[in-house]
Amino acid sequence: MAREGNLEAPTRHPLDWQNPAFYDEAALYQEMKRVFEICHGCRRCVSLCQSFPTLFDLVDVSETMEIDGVRKEDYWKVVEHCYLCDLCYMTKCPYVPPHEWNLDFPHLMLRAKAVHFRKGQTKLRDKLLTSTDMVGKFCGIPIVAPTVNAVNKIGAMRKLLEDVAGIHAEAWLPEFSSRPLRSRLRVLPDDTPAEPTAGTTGKVALFATCYMNRNEPGPGEDLVAVFEHNGIPVSLVPSEQCCGMPKLELGDLEAVRRAKENNIPVLARLVDAGWDLTALIPSCVLMFKQELPLMFPADPEVQKVKDAFFDPFEYLMLRHREGKLKTDFKQGLGKVSYHAACHQRVQNIGQKTRECLSLIPDTTVDIIERCSGHDGTYAVKREFHPSAMKIVKPVVNRINQNAPDHYGSDCAMAGHHIGHARADGSAPEHPITLLRKAYGL
Repeated sequence: MAREGNLEAPTRHPLDWQNPAFYDEAALYQEMKRVFEICHGCRRCVSLCQSFPTLFDLVDVSETMEIDGVRKEDYWKVVEHCYLCDLCYMTKCPYVPPHEWNLDFPHLMLRAKAVHFRKGQTKLRDKLLTSTDMVGKFCGIPIVAPTVNAVNKIGAMRKLLEDVAGIHAEAWLPEFSSRPLRSRLRVLPDDTPAEPTAGTTGKVALFATCYMNRNEPGPGEDLVAVFEHNGIPVSLVPSEQCCGMPKLELGDLEAVRRAKENNIPVLARLVDAGWDLTALIPSCVLMFKQELPLMFPADPEVQKVKDAFFDPFEYLMLRHREGKLKTDFKQGLGKVSYHAACHQRVQNIGQKTRECLSLIPDTTVDIIERCSGHDGTYAVKREFHPSAMKIVKPVVNRINQNAPDHYGSDCAMAGHHIGHARADGSAPEHPITLLRKAYGL
């Protein structure tokens, strides 16, 4: 394992998930053993998530203290802790392609999850937690939403939920809104005038996302206010389903395909009509910019959507590059602790949120590039919540040391998990909300 790592930019191979060999369990075990052997010899990713400490502990307590001493059945303990943040691939691993060892740890874990799912070994709880459209539609009913929100704050009911459903009693759970984002925004006509730049069309269609639509619509309204203040018309995508990221992390790749077949035609038509695309959840942006193109590399519509999809702050900074971003800020923000979400960091767009917030006078931004450990569902599960709280601790310590006036994350769920771990009564604020506040809108 003394060989030097690769210094070239990582490249991603398409995910060969429709090949029957992808689900060959013997071949899967063989590949896991190969990759785990390399990881054991390197150990560079030990601080990223719980998958790697779990793997290294299994090796260190085995009779041989090598991978051959680890039972194959225990490989699944490593798989269970991987939530596909992609940080090991994009920021740490020196052996990713084009290196000859061709190591892609996240997609190997995804393959294992897909095998697990196909064998019918996925928990009902996990299937329900990742059925975000169904859960959000039911819990967002005007009569149901306040009831669910109230029950989720009762300790005895949370303990019962933990015993029955495996949802940790002390985990942060999102509230549900009886007024979804889709009821608050409008769909604009295709001929809406816009002011293009070299990299943007100047008008944006917003993919509402399950979470922003059903749980926290406020940042969606803030995005519209900020973009339209900068002369960028914002239209709601006419119809949508979950982007598919929760099902991807579950290994339910057929569900991802079904979501793709519903979303991509709608989004591709918008691109043809001159709209750029964005979403406020980094995982959703990554799904359209990376995971779907890797799953469907031969689909031109998927590629078209990929090329037109932007992170919101990436979009604003592209406009700023050509003098199209207003800097008529009305108030500074003071000290801001900004957590950069994993699924935004791996998009390779740079620190666009930090750059944008740093344009505001009387504002200093402390960026925290560590995983929060939330991942949408990982932090709420009974068996993984303690690990999630361990992962978020360095983020909380950094914020507490900074004593900021504001803190938050591009991933609203990560922000709330951080706030929950702080346990001091403070609340996170989405960066787009902070930008709106600075503009005085």
